[in-house]
Amino acid sequence: MASKVDLFLAIRFDHEQGLSVRAIARKYGVHRRMVYQALASPVPPARKVPSRSAPALGPWKTVIDGWLREDLAAPRKQRHTATRIHERLVAEHGAQLSYSAVQRYIKARRGQIKAEAGVGAHSGFVPQAHMPGGEAEVDFGAVSVLLRGVQVTCRMFVMRLSYSGYAIHRVYPSEGQDALLAGHVEAFAAFGGVPAGQVRYDNLTSAVAKVLAGRDRVEQARWAQFRSYYRFDAFYCEPGVGGAHEKGGVEGEIGRFRRRYFVPVPQVGSLAELNERLAAIDAAQGDRVIARRSRTVGTDFQHEAGLLAPLPDEPFQVAIETHVKVDNHARVSVHTNWYSVPASLIGRQLLARVWAERIELLDGPRLIATHERIPGRCQERLRLDDYLELLARKPGALPGSIPLAQARADGTFTQAHERWWNAARRAHGDAAGTKELIEVLLAHRHIPHQDLVAGLRAALAAGALTADAVKILTRQLTERPTIAHRETPGILLPLPPAPAPDGEQEHLAPVIELRPRALPALNAYDQLLARHRTTDPNAAGE
Repeated sequence: MASKVDLFLAIRFDHEQGLSVRAIARKYGVHRRMVYQALASPVPPARKVPSRSAPALGPWKTVIDGWLREDLAAPRKQRHTATRIHERLVAEHGAQLSYSAVQRYIKARRGQIKAEAGVGAHSGFVPQAHMPGGEAEVDFGAVSVLLRGVQVTCRMFVMRLSYSGYAIHRVYPSEGQDALLAGHVEAFAAFGGVPAGQVRYDNLTSAVAKVLAGRDRVEQARWAQFRSYYRFDAFYCEPGVGGAHEKGGVEGEIGRFRRRYFVPVPQVGSLAELNERLAAIDAAQGDRVIARRSRTVGTDFQHEAGLLAPLPDEPFQVAIETHVKVDNHARVSVHTNWYSVPASLIGRQLLARVWAERIELLDGPRLIATHERIPGRCQERLRLDDYLELLARKPGALPGSIPLAQARADGTFTQAHERWWNAARRAHGDAAGTKELIEVLLAHRHIPHQDLVAGLRAALAAGALTADAVKILTRQLTERPTIAHRETPGILLPLPPAPAPDGEQEHLAPVIELRPRALPALNAYDQLLARHRTTDPNAAGE
């Protein structure tokens, strides 16, 4: 069958030969409209594509719209892509949909929900060749994390090998020099070596003290020591947006990883937990194929790993040490945030060892406190245990204290503590009941947390509202039961356990057996007394 172009050509030829429109339509078996189209233009009109309905997508349009609306309040760089929405529909809802159907709907619907800013024009780029084991790129990207239920903004360190595309990702509270050094140490250890050539950077203030003309830079002293220790060169990109393309690989990697693994915003109990997840993801990236490449990341990395420069015998000491003074609130200030220490150290000078993810506080050689680094500025992390001796003298300060509020938030001050404290205050009064609670909290220093919580529940059920009773019941719950002597039967005290709140482990202690201690036997001592009487010279004379 002739193509439509050939048909139009024949129609135009016949019309030039004098055939009428009706005759031409009858000759080729077409409608007169097509004859008129052929006479108007030798190029057939484009075929109209009918709008197709998507019945399979219909039930999921509401879900997609909801996610797109949530993106309006989400961080700009952590919003859903069409790929991520398709993955979530399949994984979370069991939807059987094609990616193309989802992509077409999102393309039309996203603009209806919110008009997005236009993308500026790009200048041209020259493709670059990268030698295996020779180059890497480093950058930080902002990510949002739900840390113990509170959304905080952290910084994700990324180092990407330019040849293979193998990348290491770690999240820190900031992008200060401690995070920069710690990220390098983690990445070099994961790679098993150091890039033998250049590593590309922005002009980070943690690395660059001053930007000079051209590529010249004045580096921070500690950063220069670090580079000398690991023996690698640094290449600093042009300042501003103009230099972003000089390390486009890591820029794209930050966006890809953030869209893939930080949507929706991850919920974690600590940044250490989050970094464990990221390390597992990094270790499993070998099967990934980068666009416009034929081999996997793992295949290229195997070739590249053997060409990296060897690691030093010992990693660089990345912790920064500084001296701090304990104020009247038993706190020290480190990098604009406040951390608590035992109240007995008020007024003392301490050594703060600042790591990327934690703060260690030392009194001479003795480690007295370790705190997780706080993301952000001007915030406090106060442990209730550090204030117990002070609260024993000022029990009225406990109910409204920040340490108590933080202990409730992180779960160390449980509902069992709360119920027992309320009962003790009703029985003994506010001050005396609070002092009993403080004695219980002090016992946490030598009794495991869960054991003492179980003792509190048992004490509540038995109506035992003193700290000593809680300690005794806790010891009885944790000791192995012994077989009672028949001549000294025990007293059985039923203690139905109180219901545990969500997240607390329930210690089952349906019955506590309180046994009276038997009186000691003194028969042997009576024999000694009789012997003493017979040998007493005064007794013999009488």
